Amino acid sequence: MFHVKRDGDAARQPLPPPPDLTPDKAARLDTFLDLLLRWNARINLVAERDAEAIRIRHIADSLQLAPLIPRGTGPIADLGSGAGFPGLVLAIATGRETHLIESDRRKAAFLTEAAARLGLSHVRVHPTRIENAALPPLAAITARALAPLIVLLPHAAKFLAPGGVAIFPKGRTAEAELTDALPHWHLQVERFASRTDPSSTIFRLSELRGPDA
Repeated sequence: MFHVKRDGDAARQPLPPPPDLTPDKAARLDTFLDLLLRWNARINLVAERDAEAIRIRHIADSLQLAPLIPRGTGPIADLGSGAGFPGLVLAIATGRETHLIESDRRKAAFLTEAAARLGLSHVRVHPTRIENAALPPLAAITARALAPLIVLLPHAAKFLAPGGVAIFPKGRTAEAELTDALPHWHLQVERFASRTDPSSTIFRLSELRGPDA
């Protein structure tokens, strides 16, 4: 029988303060935004076309996840990275070994060029499906607007190292997705209120054990 340990009855904690960015990291985010805007005109990476809208909707939304990553030097990965949110932004903010998994070849090409232009030697792009990715044991795994929890949890359980966490931002369907997944998983659940979207919840999940555990 599977069960879940909660941080309260659907209570959402405030997020820890966002990371302080060094001038170098802030400059890299600016360069990343410029590159994204140029590529976006060709391959439609994000719906927004305005730089300030992208800063708020995507960059700030990604940065707020950084304090939820466990301390240390363990690698992190982002599933379905798309235009680099949150994975590439977190790679810039944390400086940690980061793996970006993106099966769309055009988006993977953008991520590869962005990492090279920004001098992010600690970033590796995997142009493949998630189930085919070869990853080291991860300290944290993220996925944003990719799939329901019941789909994401098997990937997290496969790739996370002991003590690792899955960080999944979710919109209005957050609690429904969790309810669907609970019959199949033992996990520790923490909820955080998004700073950029009051209707969104950020799940930090740990101690994952599934049906085969």
